[in-house]
Amino acid sequence: MIENRNSQDIKEMIPFDEAYEIVMRSAFETGTETVSYTASPGRIIAGEVISDIDMPPFDKAAVDGFACRQSDLGLELEIIETIPAGKWPEKSVGERQCSKIMTGAALPAGADCIIMVEDAELLPAGRIKFNGTFSKENYASKGEDVKKGDILIKPGKLIRPQDIAVMAAAGHVKVTVARMPLVAVISSGSELVEPEEFPGISQIRNSNASQLMAQTGRAGAKGIYYGIAGDNEEITYDIVVKALSESDIVLITGGVSMGDFDFIPAVLRRAEVKILFDRVAVQPGKPTTFGVHSKGVVFGLPGNPVSSFIQFEMLVRPLIYRMMGYKWDPIKIELPMKENFVRKYTGRMALLPVMITDDGFVKPVEYHGSAHISSLSEASGIISIPSGESTIKKGEIVSVRQI
Repeated sequence: MIENRNSQDIKEMIPFDEAYEIVMRSAFETGTETVSYTASPGRIIAGEVISDIDMPPFDKAAVDGFACRQSDLGLELEIIETIPAGKWPEKSVGERQCSKIMTGAALPAGADCIIMVEDAELLPAGRIKFNGTFSKENYASKGEDVKKGDILIKPGKLIRPQDIAVMAAAGHVKVTVARMPLVAVISSGSELVEPEEFPGISQIRNSNASQLMAQTGRAGAKGIYYGIAGDNEEITYDIVVKALSESDIVLITGGVSMGDFDFIPAVLRRAEVKILFDRVAVQPGKPTTFGVHSKGVVFGLPGNPVSSFIQFEMLVRPLIYRMMGYKWDPIKIELPMKENFVRKYTGRMALLPVMITDDGFVKPVEYHGSAHISSLSEASGIISIPSGESTIKKGEIVSVRQI
């Protein structure tokens, strides 16, 4: 439990499931805002969408044909009117009468069925005769799909393009959505240079920040990049304090291990962040750190890009969704392994990037460790291997969490 953990002197490595529960219990609501329905795809709806009309709003033709009375189907019928879509019928259909009608047009009074054009024989003097087999009325009844006042979309749903059509039909043009969490992204390490720079001796390009910003956007949050904090505690402290004051979630990559310049945990404590865990029994991502602050939460993610990517997907993304009220269940596919997989070290749960082959099998990507970022480009998902287990056999069914 959080309450029993000494946040100032954490030394034990906790199971991943416990780390996940700690993170989820730290979620807080981000509030709501109102946006145009056309700007809402990808947002999480926070209010109900209620229809202001019946759908269909009237008895509506489902085919092109002739509206008539079922009792007259064996008789010659007089065409008394043509009804295009968008025009209200002017005449009622009586005995031995029909109206020519187009798909989407309103059914005239007196008619209780529509015969299709191809089932009608055209006769002289503006008359027809039904020569088919009657099977259905061929019109949709008023309110058949939706009644006025029906709730069409409930809170907590990710808005998709098909939901926009529902909103448009219901006249729901202003939508209440969860406010996007503000996510600060900070990279730590004097060895880093920005991607547009050519790295010098002992330098590497900063790939983590761009990756985390993209992951943040995909999760429906708004990323704010605060740049690279070199190996200087005072500069790092100033950046962290600014980020804490301006965001809901702070992500710091690098500086959370055990090296001489890995002072991020000390900076966080100085900034009044209560650290709830700083080591997780998972591979990759063991030095993942998490803490809470009066204004938000903080993640210290490993500097290795594969580690930071996977821990974002496993911990940060679910938190973002929880804060917006989205009940997210990551897509998982059950598939067989294409080949045997064996690992040497079994003391931690493993999260292994895998690809799904064209023939429907799962195969680990070529993966040289948590710095091997190019392996993720080939990966379509992640599988987990419990601690203590070393082998997955060929043909064994595994659960692939898509990424």
